[in-house]
Amino acid sequence: MTDEPRPEPAAAPHDELLALALEAARRAGELLRDRRPADLGVAATKSSAIDVVTEMDFAAEKLITGFLTEHRPADGILGEEGASRPGSSGVRWVVDPIDGTVNYLYGRPDWSVSIAAEYVGEAVVGVVAAPMRGETYHAVRGGGAFVNGAPAHCRPAPPMDQALVSTGFNYVLDVRAHQAEVARLLIPRVRDIRRGGSAAIDLCDVACGRLDGYYERGLNPWDLAAGDLIAREGGALTGSRPGGRPDGDLTVAAVPGLFEPLQRLLDELGAWHD
Repeated sequence: MTDEPRPEPAAAPHDELLALALEAARRAGELLRDRRPADLGVAATKSSAIDVVTEMDFAAEKLITGFLTEHRPADGILGEEGASRPGSSGVRWVVDPIDGTVNYLYGRPDWSVSIAAEYVGEAVVGVVAAPMRGETYHAVRGGGAFVNGAPAHCRPAPPMDQALVSTGFNYVLDVRAHQAEVARLLIPRVRDIRRGGSAAIDLCDVACGRLDGYYERGLNPWDLAAGDLIAREGGALTGSRPGGRPDGDLTVAAVPGLFEPLQRLLDELGAWHD
């Protein structure tokens, strides 16, 4: 007697998942914006400032995961701050309560709340809320990308030497040194390079036509799950090394026509290793 394969769980309606992600991101964004001490990055000592940011990270993740669990208790969860549980519904929420914590610490506006819903391993809903920008980006798989409810589209492809590209750097000194060398070799080949500090916002900026491309090594699933879907639904292409999907080795997002040459160049420059 052989075991028959188990059927996949019935998919949750995407509009339900989107509504929950939008509300959870809104609540967490308001908490982070309204409860952040005004002088956090100036008057606080280094240790106390970091403690406050850590407390806010945990508080926001607890708010998000509690809200999602209340409404969908059978779903799995993966959160940056340690929230992790398997689920039985086929849906897993991937949560980054503060993407861009250093920006948040210093009172800079480019930090975000990132929430993605995956179904059987594929992202189907992505929401990125950037409260200090006054913007919320979202996408449903196959339904396009939106910013504050209006359709978002990436830019037409420029020549490589006219491309505005963003990146990010690791916190480990040796890794940062190699990443700086990659950027040094890349910058003469493009219009300019930006370093925003929030991977989720950078991916959304590609979707909205504010960047032509973005790349970064060392991202975690919660850094890119929502933003990657939004970028793709905005018309961008995403990947890792040629033939690969975005991952911790390398994430690349760019407008069609720029993506492949940028990806090949980053591969040649060794952007995928330390």
